[in-house]
Amino acid sequence: MTETPVYGIDLGTTYTCIAHVDPLSGRPMITPNAEGDLTTPSVVLFEDADTRVVGREAKSTAMLDAGRVVEMIKRQIGHGEWRREFFGREYSPEEISSYILRKVVDDAERHDTVRPHKVVITCPAYFGVVQRDATANAGRIAGLDVLEIINEPTAAAISYGMQDRTDQVVLVYDLGGGTFDVTVIKIEVGAITVVATDGAHELGGRNWDERVVQHLAEQWQAAHGSTSDPLDSPETLQDLWQQAEMGKRALSAKSETRMRVVHDNQQLAVSLNREKFDELTRDLLDTTVVLTKRVMDTARELGHPKVDRILLVGGSTRMVQVTERLKEEFDIEVTMVDPDQAVAKGAAIYGQKLAVGDRLREVTAELAQDPARHGTSTREAAEELVASELGLRLDTVRHLDGMVVKNVLSHSFGVRSLTKDDKPVIFNLVRAQETLPVEATKVFGTRKAGMGEVELRIFENTVRDRIVEDFDTAEEVGRAELKLVADLPENSPVEVRFSINGQGRLQITGRDMATGGAEVNAVIETNRALSADELNDAVEHAKSIRIIS
Repeated sequence: MTETPVYGIDLGTTYTCIAHVDPLSGRPMITPNAEGDLTTPSVVLFEDADTRVVGREAKSTAMLDAGRVVEMIKRQIGHGEWRREFFGREYSPEEISSYILRKVVDDAERHDTVRPHKVVITCPAYFGVVQRDATANAGRIAGLDVLEIINEPTAAAISYGMQDRTDQVVLVYDLGGGTFDVTVIKIEVGAITVVATDGAHELGGRNWDERVVQHLAEQWQAAHGSTSDPLDSPETLQDLWQQAEMGKRALSAKSETRMRVVHDNQQLAVSLNREKFDELTRDLLDTTVVLTKRVMDTARELGHPKVDRILLVGGSTRMVQVTERLKEEFDIEVTMVDPDQAVAKGAAIYGQKLAVGDRLREVTAELAQDPARHGTSTREAAEELVASELGLRLDTVRHLDGMVVKNVLSHSFGVRSLTKDDKPVIFNLVRAQETLPVEATKVFGTRKAGMGEVELRIFENTVRDRIVEDFDTAEEVGRAELKLVADLPENSPVEVRFSINGQGRLQITGRDMATGGAEVNAVIETNRALSADELNDAVEHAKSIRIIS
């Protein structure tokens, strides 16, 4: 190989996984970490000003040394107001996430003898534009060339599509440690098309663990008649979280398990069976079912009334209650698809597709200038050359290049405008579930004569209606000022154009149509994202940080 492969990284809320496409077999392979595990806990311990411990060791001290440990950082990414201070410096979610990325990349370099540089990173399908940009920034801080941010369910469908290439419509039910995604995807030979998607940002296996932790603490208090709360002790709480996670996993293999609670030098053995576990967590599972039904309804409205199969992705789908409930609710075959690894593998396949496509275009253009140099068609010659350069089989190159991946918008985007009676509303130019790329144009009128400028305020929301009256359902993600000729009459036309590419990146253009003059491009600026200066500072600071297991 003359080129380093593109790696796929599933940057998970609780665990992170990295993969690449094996050049000999053409199949995606997970790279184990330094501890020999296929997944790495997404936990960071700030050991000192210049050292970060990432992974299993950090997780084992999470509750005992909570002041120096960060967990579940993915739930905060894109929220610029969130900061944690360590050793006199404040750290953003992007910086903390970058340490997790550094850990898996460092381990991949040790294992694969090449350092990953070009990567595709995954995110929940419902992530908005700022969260996606923040995820990409985490990769940049880690010193990586982030080719794209791809949706987790889409990555899982790509991985599954490599195994089963029959035409079908699947529903990807992705229940991870900290997030939940549900997506309807159409799989065809050579094409992956997302139909509709939904999800919950703060719902995952960790919530199931929390219910067990609370139950264990209550059982201890009842058995000992004590008012002392085990949840108030960091040592006890650390142990309860470990007991809960192990107990949850045990119930996936057997109908009952025993856990211990040790607090105030008093011990209690607690039995937990599946029935009680289901009772403690039923409302959490109910929420996933509601979201699943909602996304299926949306898919039906969009012309896809039938789902052929439900694919289970994410480690938390191993819970027996998940499969049983889905079979009970829907008369559809349920299949578990490599729950811990499918997302990273799909991202690796997609990343290799990008690399193959880019190189094929370059080589094809070069060969077309001198067709006499090769005896076959220009395209075939390019495919053979790229296969040789990248160390891939020829059929793998052709399959990857021919694969088409179409995504949908997870959010609607609109501008603040006024109704005829001067009531402020959001007018959605592009709406959730529209196929990417998408472009939409709307002509608005100035509110009054003589306006010297128009302020374009861009809002992101999950409402599919064209007009949104409730601003509490939306979040402002950017704004721009369009300068106008000062003497324009009332209701002078102003054109607003939204253009969103295949990766969900938004560009907004405002144009003065009355004079054919001024034009402005909106810059997405929000207090939830790092500024350019903050990003540069984070990149420089990261160079002095040492990552250890």
